[in-house]
Amino acid sequence: MNEKAFYSVLKHVVIGPWLKLVFRPKWEGVENVPTDGPAILASNHLSYCDWLFMPLGVPRMVRFVAKDEYFTGKGPKGWLQKTFFAGTGNVPIDRSGASAAEGALIAARRVLGDGELFGIYPEGTRSHDGKLYRGRTGVARLALETKTPVIPVAVIGTDVIAPPGKVFGKLVRPVVRYGKPLDFSRYDGMENDRYILRAIADEIMYEILRLSGQEYVDLYATDAKKRDGDGSRTDAASNGSAGDESSGKAAKRTDDKPAA
Repeated sequence: MNEKAFYSVLKHVVIGPWLKLVFRPKWEGVENVPTDGPAILASNHLSYCDWLFMPLGVPRMVRFVAKDEYFTGKGPKGWLQKTFFAGTGNVPIDRSGASAAEGALIAARRVLGDGELFGIYPEGTRSHDGKLYRGRTGVARLALETKTPVIPVAVIGTDVIAPPGKVFGKLVRPVVRYGKPLDFSRYDGMENDRYILRAIADEIMYEILRLSGQEYVDLYATDAKKRDGDGSRTDAASNGSAGDESSGKAAKRTDDKPAA
């Protein structure tokens, strides 16, 4: 069974129906997601279960990046792990990049080049307090380099279902809102201008804010966690799902000085 067929079975037979039955998720604005061609789905990030509910409302496969080691394991366990991650729409971070962040962007370009949907969390990590934090500029560079529209997405209620540090919290009905596509073609050829990248990232985060109704904090989520004493690792470091600049030295370098 190829990965798209496996993805379809998980979504429509094994996992998807149970998620719908138990949680009764609500999706709004699904018509804003193109039925064909590449697009970037840029979402807020409240919980580890976001990657389940956000793609579930979209008829097409949504791909994310994951750590390379999830695809290189040996033996039966390695095969099962690779099959599961590939079958759930994940692609490995490209190890030819100078950093995990750059490797994630390389993998994302490949996905979009194939005309597929790519999911990304511009904050680079889960919010530890339910607030919306400053977006990394990787999503902006990706949109300009691939000339791809960005669909802002807001996931609401998943931090109640699975709060930070817990496997399960309360049974609530999550809501996923897909906004209208954002076209940044007016900035063509300016993907190495850090001020343009910052402006685009801020515009994307503002649209997510409008959809989610969260309180916005003009601070990177990783810095806020350090400030508040939260020792959680970032998603980019733990599973690569952000597809954006991860925290730490690599993130600071790529965000402040875009690669040529």
